[in-house]
Amino acid sequence: MSLEDYIRKRDFSKTPEPGGEISNENRGRFVIQRHKATRLHYDLRLEMDGVLKSWAVPKGPSMNPSDKRLAIQTEDHPIKYLNFHGTIPKGNYGAGEMSIWDEGEYVSAEAAGNKDLLEQLEKGNLKIKFSGKRVKGEFALVHTRRGEGNQWLLIKKKDDFSTDLVYDAEVYAPSEEKKKPKIRKLNPEDPVRPMLATATKEIFNDPGWIYELKWDGYRLIANIDNGNVRIHSRNGISYNSKFPNLVKDLEQIQQDVILDGEVVVLDKNGVPLFQELQNYDSSTKGALRFYVFDMLYLNGHSMLELPLLERKSLIPDVLEETSLSLYCDHMEGMGSAFYKKAVDAGMEGVIAKKADSTYAPGYRTEHWLKIKAMESQEAIICGYTESDKDSSVFRSLILGMLENNKLKYIGNCGTGFSHAEQKELLAQMKTLETEENPFEKKINLKGRKPVWVRPELICEIKFSEWTKSGNMRHPSYKGLRQDKNITEVHKEEKTATPGEASETEVGANQLEIGGIPVSFTNLEKIYWPESGFRKYDLVDYYLQVSEYMMPYLKDRPQNLHRHPNGIHHTGFYQKDNEGLLADWVETVKIYSKHNNRDIEYMLCQNEATLLYMANLGCIEINPWNSRVGNLENPDYTVIDIDPTDKNTFEEVIEVAQAVKEVLDKAKIEGFCKTSGSSGMHIYIPLDGEYSYEEARDFTKLLCYFVQEKTGKLTSMERAVKSRKGKIYLDFLQNRKGQTLAAPYCARPKKGATVSAPLRWEEVRKGLKISDFNIKNMPERIEKEGDLFTGVLGKGIDMGEVLERLNT
Repeated sequence: MSLEDYIRKRDFSKTPEPGGEISNENRGRFVIQRHKATRLHYDLRLEMDGVLKSWAVPKGPSMNPSDKRLAIQTEDHPIKYLNFHGTIPKGNYGAGEMSIWDEGEYVSAEAAGNKDLLEQLEKGNLKIKFSGKRVKGEFALVHTRRGEGNQWLLIKKKDDFSTDLVYDAEVYAPSEEKKKPKIRKLNPEDPVRPMLATATKEIFNDPGWIYELKWDGYRLIANIDNGNVRIHSRNGISYNSKFPNLVKDLEQIQQDVILDGEVVVLDKNGVPLFQELQNYDSSTKGALRFYVFDMLYLNGHSMLELPLLERKSLIPDVLEETSLSLYCDHMEGMGSAFYKKAVDAGMEGVIAKKADSTYAPGYRTEHWLKIKAMESQEAIICGYTESDKDSSVFRSLILGMLENNKLKYIGNCGTGFSHAEQKELLAQMKTLETEENPFEKKINLKGRKPVWVRPELICEIKFSEWTKSGNMRHPSYKGLRQDKNITEVHKEEKTATPGEASETEVGANQLEIGGIPVSFTNLEKIYWPESGFRKYDLVDYYLQVSEYMMPYLKDRPQNLHRHPNGIHHTGFYQKDNEGLLADWVETVKIYSKHNNRDIEYMLCQNEATLLYMANLGCIEINPWNSRVGNLENPDYTVIDIDPTDKNTFEEVIEVAQAVKEVLDKAKIEGFCKTSGSSGMHIYIPLDGEYSYEEARDFTKLLCYFVQEKTGKLTSMERAVKSRKGKIYLDFLQNRKGQTLAAPYCARPKKGATVSAPLRWEEVRKGLKISDFNIKNMPERIEKEGDLFTGVLGKGIDMGEVLERLNT
């Protein structure tokens, strides 16, 4: 092999290209360079026998087997050309811009292996298999035997990586080669390189941004043309054979479209299972779903230059007939609330997108930002350490990533695998074993002997943080990334978080909840000065607990108790809402004898209304005990244990325990909660079978039995002076129109306390009202579930209860 032609054509004092030296390093490597010379073309270079065999490919390689791309063999190039990129000055041979379009390793596809590559070259029929970032799988490089002696054809073979899409190498040109996004017209046969998000440090609120769930799966582009479906990865690799059921689902779409989304496998709770996705087949546990968050083309019209929200607005109609392909909804403005809800549900994080952003194919943009709850990073598997106990598994993976085109050690990972996953991964690594250390420096493995492998496998790792030495702290294995290439594995840099919105901007926040747009104002206003909690924190809390509160609010008239300026400013009550509420808020008119007219009460029928109330400054939520349609009959009756300033909360607990003794004797299942202020409420289910008068009289009787046990502590006198500092057993809350703080609602009290349902075993010495607040209550609900659900269940039989109490 010779580099004489290469040397003869160049003056190395005038070109930055490497000198003509034969080298046996980098065996089995290839590079494809984008060469913007007199005419734009691509150069394919294969390492063979110490040099790079080279072909100029005018149209660039294609992953479509129907394309036969002309490849003109040129002079051999030195091995160091594998890493060359930059400008060849004008006046020199090949003058122009040279960039690396793809690189990686290749092997012979013939059974005899790499030893016969030179023989295949001599015969004019190379059968090779690429492992690159964009070029993957088997290819043939065939001499045409006609015309000039240097003409060959580069042909993709049909395999798991091939595509039947129209393939244009320019679509996948590195973004840095373009001064600005190339906005172009599309048709449904075009391959599209997706727009990418940039990592940022923390979540933020901004009315000009929308927030979507960050799905933990594979990014896919779906091209649908006359019912023909082609799904491919960000690098143009076909996934039709990998997800045949998804292809069938997308065939239901009647339009010609290009969709952008994420394919995932979900568990029963709707949380993505990445490890199930990577090995997906017909036996995979979990539900396959394709969440579509963007649309780039529709029925002859390119949508790239439309604002994001306009593009998204058309997606639900397109997906009307599909079952596996679902619309990825979003939230506007309220990033922090959405992020917390997503993370609490087990999601990886959220994607923030500028609402008016256009679509720039192939670009990593700061108009799309990703915020993750836990650090994660793609890593290259460079080796492993052996297990001391079981030869069928390994102890830990040795991981690396690229830094300045060289492999850098980033730590070992020994957790996160199942036994089956370890065995499968070990089998793959054994086929890649090598004697050579892929790192330039010796790695300290604390006495463990490494088994090195060729750096071809990519995995994703979760970890807590980067150490000062550049290693992952507390790494845990997530799974292999078959949709990525080693040239993409760099440390993910984070951009600055967009600045916090001003109060004026926050005033423009609007959130779509259940299809209803809810506006929010002055979210940064402080409601609890001692705690620093804002109006935003109240909205965020009700957003998190709304699912549990709604059964106790729906169909019940509301007495609004508003504190628009926080807990230290005088609040006010608002019962009559005629002409005061948004048009979409449901109301009910109820005749008031006192006012001699109808009062228009609000009904909290959905999550949107609950958050609307929070925006009005309704810190606490006060529903009636009865519902529309049966307003004269309450669903429950309540014993309100109401202390004076002279009573301690331990005394309140003692009274509650006495109530429990009375209920036990009567064989009544009562439900206890803190008031969130100073007392406790004990609910008894009635199931709407008795009138308010009957409920009140029955509760009064129970209170007499309680007072017999607690005479020194309690009083049933309504007048405060007559109670003489004793705890009031209030049975008069059981009147039509009377309200109490709803289960789980916040209170306008110091510490942002919450009216918290309790287990009876918790009602004991040591319990404090301050134990439950808007910050810790969501976690408690997640752990305990709804402790109050029985309140709306089967009611008691008062006659049977009275018989038991009188025996």
